[in-house]
Amino acid sequence: MKKQRRTAKHAPRGARIVALGGGTGLSTLLRGLKEYLAHGPAEPGPASANRAHPIADLAAIVTVTDDGGSSGRLRREYRILPPGDIRNCMVALSDDEALLGRLFQYRFHAGRGLRGHSFGNLFLTALTHVTGDFTEAVRVSSKVLAIRGRIFPSTLANVTLEATLENGRRVQGETRISKSRLRIRRIALVPRRVRPLPEALQAIAAADLILLGPGSLYTSILPNLLIPELASAIAKSKAPRVYIANLMTQPGETSGYTLADHLRAIHRHTSGRFVDWVVANRRPVSPDVARRYRAQGAEPVDVNLHELQKLGLRVILDDLLEEYGVIRHDARRLARLLLDEFVLRPRSRA
Repeated sequence: MKKQRRTAKHAPRGARIVALGGGTGLSTLLRGLKEYLAHGPAEPGPASANRAHPIADLAAIVTVTDDGGSSGRLRREYRILPPGDIRNCMVALSDDEALLGRLFQYRFHAGRGLRGHSFGNLFLTALTHVTGDFTEAVRVSSKVLAIRGRIFPSTLANVTLEATLENGRRVQGETRISKSRLRIRRIALVPRRVRPLPEALQAIAAADLILLGPGSLYTSILPNLLIPELASAIAKSKAPRVYIANLMTQPGETSGYTLADHLRAIHRHTSGRFVDWVVANRRPVSPDVARRYRAQGAEPVDVNLHELQKLGLRVILDDLLEEYGVIRHDARRLARLLLDEFVLRPRSRA
C-alpha cells in the first residue's frame, strides 16, 4: 500500500498529543514520546516547535477498570480508583525513572497486608485520602516524580467491565474477562453511562494528534471509548486519530484476531468512524520467541492490508518490534515514526 500521510493541524507552538489506553502498552508509548516534549513538567504552556522538541503537550487518558492484583485490592478496601495503570504512566513520564521511578514500582514481597502491593499504589491511595480527591493525588504525585506531560483517569466513576461471550454468557470484572478463553462478543461498562473527567475532554478538544493503543483491545482501549462523552469528543475531533496495533494476539481476548478484526471490534462498539490511520509492525518475530508465545496461546497479529483498505483505513508499517525476553514495541522508534508522519513532515491527505 502506498504510504500516505495526513496533515496535523498544529500551529508553530508545537503539537498537542493525546494518548488513550492502559496497561504496559500506554506506558511504553509515553516513554518514547516524552523525550520530544518541548517543556518540562507541570501545566502545558507556550512552546515553540522545533525538530528536537516538537511536542507542546502530552496528555494520557487512562482506563480505570482494573480489578486485579494490588490495584483491585486497594479499590475494594479503600473505595478508590485502581491506581496501577496510572502509576505505570507516571513512572514512564518521570524525569527520574532510575530512582523515584524504581521506588514507585517497588513491590513488597513480604509482610501481612503488604505483600503484592507496590509503593506507588500505596502512595496514591494514601494521598487520595489526605487530599480527598483522586485527581489531586495524581497531580501531586506527578509533581513528586517531576513527570513530563499530564495524566487523567478517563472517569472518576466506579466502573466495572462486563463482557458478553460468544456463548451468550456474561462475565463481570476485568480479571475474569481476561482469564476467559471464549471469544468476546461485546464489552460494556457497568453502569453504562458515566461522566468523563472534564480535563480529559479539554485535552481531546485541543489535540493535534489522538493515539489509541497499543494495549489490550477489550480491557485497555475500548473501556475509554465506551464513555459516551469521551467517544463523542474523539469522533468530533479534526485531528488524525491513529490506532497503534498490538504486536501479538491475547489468549481469549483476541485469539485468532487479524488487525482488521481489532478495528472491526472498535467499529462495533462505537458509532461512526473512530480511526483514520493504523500504525503496525512489519518485523517478523524470531522463531524461538514466537514458539514460546504460541505455547501460551498468542500469535503475531496478522496485518492484512487488503482488509484494512476495505475498512477505509490508511496504514503505515515499520520495524517496531523489540525482543528482550518478552515482546514489546520499540518505544523510541515508534515515537519517532509518529512524529515524522504526523507532526514534523506532514503531507496532504491526497
